Amino acid sequence: MDQSTLGIIGLGVMGRSLALNLERHGFRVAGYDLDPEKTRRFEAGAAGRNLVPCASLEAFLAALERPRRILLMVPAGEPVDAALAALRPHLAPGDLLMDGGNSFFLDTERRAAELEAAGVLYLGVGVSGGEQGALRGPALMPGGPPEAWELVRPVFEAIAARVGDEPCVAYLGPRGAGHYVKMVHNGIEYADMQLIAEAYDLLHRGLGLNNAQLHEVFAAWNRGELESYLMEITAAIFAKTDPETGAAVVDLILDEAGQKGTGKWASQNALDLGAPIPTLAAAVESRLLSARREERLAVSQVLTGPAPQMSADPQEVAATVGDALYAAKVCAYAQGFALLRQASQEYDYRLNLSDIARIWRGGCILRAHLLEDVRRAFDRAPDLPNLMLDPGFAAALNERQAALRRVVALTAASGIPALAFSSALGYYDAYRSARLPANLTQAQRDYFGAHTYRRVDKEGVFHTDW
Repeated sequence: MDQSTLGIIGLGVMGRSLALNLERHGFRVAGYDLDPEKTRRFEAGAAGRNLVPCASLEAFLAALERPRRILLMVPAGEPVDAALAALRPHLAPGDLLMDGGNSFFLDTERRAAELEAAGVLYLGVGVSGGEQGALRGPALMPGGPPEAWELVRPVFEAIAARVGDEPCVAYLGPRGAGHYVKMVHNGIEYADMQLIAEAYDLLHRGLGLNNAQLHEVFAAWNRGELESYLMEITAAIFAKTDPETGAAVVDLILDEAGQKGTGKWASQNALDLGAPIPTLAAAVESRLLSARREERLAVSQVLTGPAPQMSADPQEVAATVGDALYAAKVCAYAQGFALLRQASQEYDYRLNLSDIARIWRGGCILRAHLLEDVRRAFDRAPDLPNLMLDPGFAAALNERQAALRRVVALTAASGIPALAFSSALGYYDAYRSARLPANLTQAQRDYFGAHTYRRVDKEGVFHTDW
């Protein structure tokens, strides 16, 4: 019997879609799932295709060519450890295990070290693009031993999304580098989504635009410098009606945003590293606030604020919001890429930021016109400490910072929450300030805790007897 090039454990939506993608590109794929129903569904779709459904783990392992290449598409956390425990007794030195879920990067580091002792290779692979990306071409972010990458490089380059002639996949670095990059991708994604939501809130609740008008505004933005997958689907969302009620679907959705943890991990790790990412963190906090819906409903009857009222020309305001959205997105990307740079140094990942921007241009949720400019910025200056220092982005921010200020002022005057817009402006102003009020903070620390301070006029460390 012909052996399979690669095996997938976990035949849910993502695993099944990746299997079909692999098969379409000429690879024979074995599939196994603990849930017999998912295996049966995989088998039903295997007719006439180079897919091998396996009813047991033993049959699955026997179906693979050696060294065996196994991709886990199971939920992050305990399910990954359980799958590894089941596989470990059957593995031989040189076999390759890959985790394609949204695993925490330190878990990937731990698992890689444990398997290395047995001679088994391990890749943590960030996969972005959702079901359609997995099926048609995702962005792939592998990290681990270089020899493990070479074992699957032709496979991954074949199935990844493409921008021009370039596949949206690259070897990113050792150990947990791939999952770290995916974590930051999702953190930036959270920020991008929250900024879009706040722009919607200002235009809808503040300016009074209806869904048809919102569709036109977002569709127009998507034809310009704000072009992105998230902008594209946002425009489409405003045009969708519910067949049962005839109402806009977006108006029927409960205002509680869920999350799976990657954005939170990015914020937590940034605090551990001392990396400021206020807009990414604000997006996580906005989702947490949305989840407190019952409290918000009760408090809305107690606390007061201004009624949203705007007399300005709608087209003018929409143009201002578009400029502000671009500026805020640049600030969010700057924070995310600065975090990647700092983590690369902390964990010795040796990340290539230009490569990361390049592979994010297609397939993934973040894909956007902006990422080509990000790639070029890091091509010009690989050691660039912050995107806002790139001459092109600096000029764009200088041109649009007034719009960002106006939007933050409009949301404040209208009582419309804008945690992401406000944090982006705060980050911009803090980063460009030659002097911050931290001198007072340090004086306070020295006053109550004798923490000492440095001076602007002398070298050394000082303490005052306050």
